[in-house]
Amino acid sequence: MKQHIVRIGIGLLVTLFFAWQVVRQADDSLIARLDGIIYDARLNATMPGGVDPRIVILDIDDKSLQELGQWPWPRDLLARIIDKLFDRYAIGVLGFDIVFAEADTSSGIATLDRLAQTELKDSAGFQRSYRQLRPQLDNDALLARAIRGRPVVLGYYFDPRADARRIAAIPEPALPKGTFSRRKIDFLAMTGYGGNRPELLSGAAAAGHFFPWVDSDGTVRRVPMLVELDGAYYEALSVAMMRTILGSPKVEPGYPADAFLHRGYSGLEWLKLGKVIVPVDEMVRTLVPYRGRAGSFPYVSLSDVVADRISPERLKNRIVLVGATAAGLHDLRSTPVGRSYPGVEVHANLIAGMLDGTLKQKPPYVLGAELVLLTIIGVGLSIAIPMLSALWGSVTFAATVLFAIVLNLLLWTEADLVMPLASALLMSAAVYTVNMAFGFFVESRAKRQVVGLFGQYVPPELVDRMARDPEIYNMEGREEVLTVLFADVREFTNISESLSAKDLSAYINEYLTAMSLVIHKHGGTLDKYIGDAIMAFWGAPVADPEHAKNAVLAALEMQQRARTLSQEFQEKGWREARIGIGLNSGLMRVGDMGSKLRKAYTVMGDAVNLGSRLEGLTKEYGVDILIGEETRKLTKNIVYREIDRVRVKGKDEAIATYQPVSLEGQLSAVQQEELKLWSQCLRYYRAQNWDRAEVDLLNLRRMAPDCQLYEIYAQRVARLRNAPPPPGWDGVTTYHTK
Repeated sequence: MKQHIVRIGIGLLVTLFFAWQVVRQADDSLIARLDGIIYDARLNATMPGGVDPRIVILDIDDKSLQELGQWPWPRDLLARIIDKLFDRYAIGVLGFDIVFAEADTSSGIATLDRLAQTELKDSAGFQRSYRQLRPQLDNDALLARAIRGRPVVLGYYFDPRADARRIAAIPEPALPKGTFSRRKIDFLAMTGYGGNRPELLSGAAAAGHFFPWVDSDGTVRRVPMLVELDGAYYEALSVAMMRTILGSPKVEPGYPADAFLHRGYSGLEWLKLGKVIVPVDEMVRTLVPYRGRAGSFPYVSLSDVVADRISPERLKNRIVLVGATAAGLHDLRSTPVGRSYPGVEVHANLIAGMLDGTLKQKPPYVLGAELVLLTIIGVGLSIAIPMLSALWGSVTFAATVLFAIVLNLLLWTEADLVMPLASALLMSAAVYTVNMAFGFFVESRAKRQVVGLFGQYVPPELVDRMARDPEIYNMEGREEVLTVLFADVREFTNISESLSAKDLSAYINEYLTAMSLVIHKHGGTLDKYIGDAIMAFWGAPVADPEHAKNAVLAALEMQQRARTLSQEFQEKGWREARIGIGLNSGLMRVGDMGSKLRKAYTVMGDAVNLGSRLEGLTKEYGVDILIGEETRKLTKNIVYREIDRVRVKGKDEAIATYQPVSLEGQLSAVQQEELKLWSQCLRYYRAQNWDRAEVDLLNLRRMAPDCQLYEIYAQRVARLRNAPPPPGWDGVTTYHTK
């Protein structure tokens, strides 16, 4: 974990940055824009499609303008249309996505009123006739009369600008001032409005605003259900129509149970309209549940209604919205399902969603849920990726992204919950990219350093292993139990004198290469060449629990390779390469050692010195490999022949020395018998039973006439017989030279 702390820290900083971006909630941020794109993709992929016949849009289209004249039409015509809609076509509810702010003077009533008050003030005939005629010329009164007592909902707009005007009249607020005084809710605050003529408003069943919320990318995805003006709260057109459909229930704010509320959370999560629940977000907006592209509701040209060109069944008991799609009237919006989408159809989608209970919800607590998800994913990836390989880190990243997407889609389809996804995706990608970049630019440099430092010492496969975790490998000095090996060519002085400089260079290069490859094969660290001598050790820099065994196996194979080399050398006319190898295990100091001018990764200590002494003693006993007592204790499954107990120069304690013979199970019956006889001979020798020892040695020399060890011991027995050792002799051979 420690070697990955920097990468983990960077990942956590990335997580913290994205969490701050989420809390900041900037609508124009990259995250918000990407969330908008993701929202649109989910919406388009899951829309039900088809045409909803329950809501019909009476369209002020180009055809209607051509047949009935340019807009605005006289309000007596609108009054006749309303009468026809309710009397002939028996519609259920009528809503206007239109504002009637100014008085209608198209009948000439304003001119006649002025004449009645000025030039014709004294004309009794004119005054009498005008009093009878005037009600038929008052188009606003005619429209108000057509509206009164019928389920007609008027529309109006709000203006949030500081210098906004207040035109005509708006209805009483849906919720009075002070309703949310104890709760901090981020309502959209308005300053001005464009309402309807008071006489029209007073006769309507309700009125609602059609103020759309336009995101930073210009797209209408939400509509405020309530907006604030002078501390009071006014409902949207879709809410007003829904209340009219339901029999005008009051708007009731909806909060989670106080028992589940954090004291700092006072979010309004829904509005209740009788039995209908309208979910809202932190700004009391509702997501528009678009069911499809433009035309998801039946459109009827108003000119066809006027001319009775449609069947009454098409409108009977329908919810009817009057709106405009004519290009000149500019009521087209950019939406997730179309860039030129009729504004009136936005309200139709909202009403249909309220009727079906399919409104998507994004309550204020989603912010907290998003932060929790970000924290889990961010912390998880920040810790996991640095500790995994590049492949498994990539798999973990892909699995995390897939999990976030699947969870998001499940919440969308099964719970109608809109959970932001962009922050989780961007953060996951950022944590992954930072880690990969760090691994490439920083860790690759560390790996190159490891390769540069240790490549000349250890086998390539160990260098690759070290390069995967470069932080835990360094050249700092430390104490470890290791195994050291020394190898030397016998009579190399004579060999060098018999060869030319060129042949000698080839001879030593081939020899050192062959021996080094064997050392690397068994996981050894090549320390140095000292002329024809080789020094290597096992157990560092890469830990090796079987360092002693691997060193012994390497020594056995080195002897075998030396015999093969000798045959090759003799074919070239060179002398054979006979080598002696000494091994010892024990506590050693390993690290980068030397001077300011030159350093090397090496081992030092008494155990190292003893290994060197053992290599020198191979000549004294005529054996090819000699190992120390500690190495013997650390190895298993290898058959040894004990050679002697010796006391080398500079050491007071005697140690047992051994020669590895072969792996267990590979000895012939003759070899087993020879080892058994040799062990018995050593016991007689140490017990000073020279006669029995001599008999055993005689038999051993017959079994292996070329073994110098038996000849050396035979000479030693003869010498000791003639000059017995002093009392208390322990059978140890002491050497006073290196």
